[in-house]
Amino acid sequence: MASVTIRDVRKAFGPVEIIHGVNIDIADGEFVILVGPSGCGKSTLLRMLAGLENISGGEVMIGERVVNHVPPKERDIAMVFQNYALYPHMTVADNMAFSMKLRNAPKAEMAARVERAAQILGLTPLLDRYPRQLSGGQRQRVAMGRAIVRDPQVFLFDEPLSNLDAKLRVQMRTEIKELHQRLKTTTVYVTHDQIEAMTMADKIVVMHDGIVEQIGAPLELYDRPDNLFVAGFIGSPAMNFIKGTLDGENFAAEGGFTLPIGRKVRNAGGKPLVYGLRPEHIRIDPEGVPAEVVVIEPTGSETQVVLRAGGQGGMKQEIIAVFRERMSAKPGEIIPIAPTPAVAHLFDATTGQRLVA
Repeated sequence: MASVTIRDVRKAFGPVEIIHGVNIDIADGEFVILVGPSGCGKSTLLRMLAGLENISGGEVMIGERVVNHVPPKERDIAMVFQNYALYPHMTVADNMAFSMKLRNAPKAEMAARVERAAQILGLTPLLDRYPRQLSGGQRQRVAMGRAIVRDPQVFLFDEPLSNLDAKLRVQMRTEIKELHQRLKTTTVYVTHDQIEAMTMADKIVVMHDGIVEQIGAPLELYDRPDNLFVAGFIGSPAMNFIKGTLDGENFAAEGGFTLPIGRKVRNAGGKPLVYGLRPEHIRIDPEGVPAEVVVIEPTGSETQVVLRAGGQGGMKQEIIAVFRERMSAKPGEIIPIAPTPAVAHLFDATTGQRLVA
C-alpha cells in the first residue's frame, strides 16, 4: 500500500488546457472518490495517475516516488475499467492470473492468489467459465479479482458500475466497500454518481471544469458545501436555490416572501444572495410560506413534492420538498411550508461562495 500525491497537475491537448493545477493528497489505505459531471476531467486525472495519459505539468507521486515518466506496468497499480476489459478467449481463472503470467510468476503462487481472490469475491464456482457465460455483475467481479491478484499498492476504478442495472449497482457498491475494508489498499475511484460517492468514500474530491471545487468527508461536503456548485451537486434531490437579498434578520426572496436565517451572516448586506435549502429540511408549518402543490411523487418511505411559492412582486420560486409522512394534498392545493433555519445556507450570488456566520 502507498499514499498518492497529486501536485499542481495540469493536462492540455494542444493549446487547450482541460485540467488546471489540481492538488490532492490521498493517505495510505484511504478510499477517495473523484466525482463530478461528465467532462470535468476526473477520468483524465485517473488515467494520468495510471500512466495512460501524459502529464502536461506538475507531479504525481505513488509513495515517495515521482511516477510522471514511469510506464504503467511499473507503477504497481491495478485498474478496473468501466467495460471490464476481459479477454473473451480466456477462462475466469486465466483472466485473473494473466498479469502474473506476464511476470513469469510460479504456478503455485498464481493458483494460490487466484483462489484467494475467488473466495473473497465468490467466484470459485465460476473459475472455468468464459466471460460470455457470465452476467454483468459477475464480469465486474472478475475484473476486480484480476486487480486483487496483482496485490498492487493502489487500486484505480474508472466508473466500474455504470453498465449495471440499479439493483446490482447498489449490491456492488456494498461489495466494493467491503472489499476495501478487508484489503485496506489505497483506492481512487471515479464516478459521476454522487450517491456512489456519498455511500462509499472516506474522502470525496468534487471536480468541475478541470478544477477541484472542494475536498472533504461525505457529510462535511453535505453539511458545509464551499460553494453553489458543490451544494447543488451533492445531495439528492438537489438543494433548492432561492434568489433574494437580506431584509434585516430575514431573507427576502424574489418571489415576494421571507425566510428566516437563524444567525447573523458577515458581509451580506446589499448583495444579491442565494438561499440554499435541502428538500429534507422543509416542514409543513401553519405559520409558514403558502406554496402551491405542483407534483407529488410518493416513493413509499417518503414523499417528494414540487411546490411553487411567492409570485407577488416577483417570479414564483420552484421548491422541492421531501416529507417522511404520507401526503393527502393534491396538485393545485396550497400548503404552508417553512425551512429549518439552522441548516439553511446563504451564498454570494456573484461569486457562488458560501457565507459563514
